[in-house]
Amino acid sequence: MVRNPKQTASETDGVSYRRARTWEIALSQMNNGSAMIFYVLVGLMSYLQNSGYGIAVAVAGLILTVTRVFDGLIDPLLALVIDRVTFSFGKLRFFMLLGWLIRSIAILMLFVWGAGSGLGAGYFIAVYVVYIIGSSMNDIAGQMSGPVLTNDPRQRPTVQVWATVYAYFVPAAFTILSTLVFLPRHGNQFTVGMLSETAITYVACSLVFQILACVGVSRIDKPENFAHLTDARNKVDVSLRDMWNLLTKNGSFLRYLISGASDKLAQVVKSQAVIGTLMWGILLGNMQLGSLLGLIAILPGIVFAIFGARYTGKYGSKAATVTWTWICVALAAVLTVFCLLVDMRSILTSLPLTIGFFLVYLLLNGASMVVTVASGTMRADVIDYELDRSGKYLPATVTATYNIVDQIISSLGAALALGAVALIGFSTVMPQPTDSPSTPILMMSLLLFFGLPILGWVCTLIAMRGYKLTRTEMIDVQKRVAERKESLQSQEPVGVTG
Repeated sequence: MVRNPKQTASETDGVSYRRARTWEIALSQMNNGSAMIFYVLVGLMSYLQNSGYGIAVAVAGLILTVTRVFDGLIDPLLALVIDRVTFSFGKLRFFMLLGWLIRSIAILMLFVWGAGSGLGAGYFIAVYVVYIIGSSMNDIAGQMSGPVLTNDPRQRPTVQVWATVYAYFVPAAFTILSTLVFLPRHGNQFTVGMLSETAITYVACSLVFQILACVGVSRIDKPENFAHLTDARNKVDVSLRDMWNLLTKNGSFLRYLISGASDKLAQVVKSQAVIGTLMWGILLGNMQLGSLLGLIAILPGIVFAIFGARYTGKYGSKAATVTWTWICVALAAVLTVFCLLVDMRSILTSLPLTIGFFLVYLLLNGASMVVTVASGTMRADVIDYELDRSGKYLPATVTATYNIVDQIISSLGAALALGAVALIGFSTVMPQPTDSPSTPILMMSLLLFFGLPILGWVCTLIAMRGYKLTRTEMIDVQKRVAERKESLQSQEPVGVTG
C-alpha cells in the first residue's frame, strides 16, 4: 500500500507560505543568545557600581530602576526609525550589528576602561544610557527576524522554541562560567579585575553569536520582505500615529498586550529573590532547592516547548493559549490546595509528598512553556494582521510597543513584591531563610507564587475571548496579503517611453 505524502501547510491552506530552513531559524535566534550574555553581565552591574565606581547599594538600585524607564521610552523611537528606513543590503543585519557594537563598547567602557578609575556615578549613568540604546536597537531587530523568516503557521512556533533554548541554556552556561572559572581566580571576590575579565570574555563570545545570527537572516534580509501594501510609487511614512492606531484600532494586538502584561507581572513578582526566600527558604526549609529545581526544569521545559510548537502549529496560537492557560490554572490551583493542606516543612521529609509536589510543579512549568511558545507566535500573527489591516508592515513598532509595557511591568514587579512582604511584617528587615514559618508568610507566599499567576492567566482567558486571529482567520489574512502583493507587483511602473 502506497502512503500518500503528508501535505505541506501551503498545500493544505491554499497559501504560498514563506518558509525558512531549520538552520536559518536556529542561527537567527542566536541574537537572543547574544542578548542573554549581556543579560548575565547586567546581573553583575550592582557589583560593578559598588566596587568599580563607589556607588552605594541603595543608589545603585535607584539608578537601574530609573534607567529602565528610559529604556521603555527609547524603544518606540528606535522602532519608528527601524520601520521607516530601507537598505538595499538589509536592515536586520545593520541594526543587529550596530546595536551589538554600541552595547559592546559601552560594556567595555563600564567594566574595563572606566572601572576603578575614580570616574564616579555621572560617568556610569552616561555610559549605561548608551548601553541601553544599543541594547534596545539590537533586541528590536533580533525580535523582528522571526516574523520575517517565515509566515508558515506550522513553522512559526519553531522560532520561539529556538529562542527559548538560548534563553535557558546561555544564561545558565555563562553564569556557571563566571562562578566556577573567573570568580575562583580572583579569590571568590567580585573585584574590578574579575568583572573586567568576565566582560572581555563575554563580549568576545557574544560577537560569535551575533555573526551567526546575521548569517541566519542573510537570505531574507531584503527590502521586499519589509514592503508595505501600498502603491509602490507612493512613499509610506511610519510615525507615532501608527503606534497610536496600533493600540486603538488593532483590537487583537491590544488583547495580546493584556495577555502578555498580566502574565509578565506574575512572572516578574514570582522571580524576585525575596519571594524565593519566602517559598523555598522559610516554608520548605531549603533555600538552594529553588535554584536546583530551576536547573532540573530546563530539559523538560524544552521538551514541552517542542511539543507546544507542534500544538500551536496545528491549532493556532489562540487555541493553544486558551487550552494550556486553563491547564496552568488547574495545576496552580492543585499546588495551592496541596500547600494549604499539608505542613510545607514536611514535604521534603516525605518521599510521596516530595514526588507529588515536584511532579505537579514541573508539569506547571512545562504547561506555562507551551503558553510562552504560543505567545511568541501570536506576536507574529499580530504583525501580519496589522499589514492586512493598515497596509503597513510594522514588526519593529509592534515589538517596541509591547516592550514598553514589558519594561513598565518589570519595574513594577520588584516594588509589588517588596510591598507585599512589608505587609506581613518585613518593613525594616528583609526575610531570611532562617526565619520561622508563620501563617501570614504562608498565605502571602502562596498568593504571590501561585495566586498572582492564576490571576494573570484568568486575565489572559478573558482577553482571548475577543481575540479573533484564529488558525482559520490567519489563513484568510495570509491569502489577502498575498493577493494584494501580487496586485502591486503586476502594476507597471510609470516611466517615459521613447
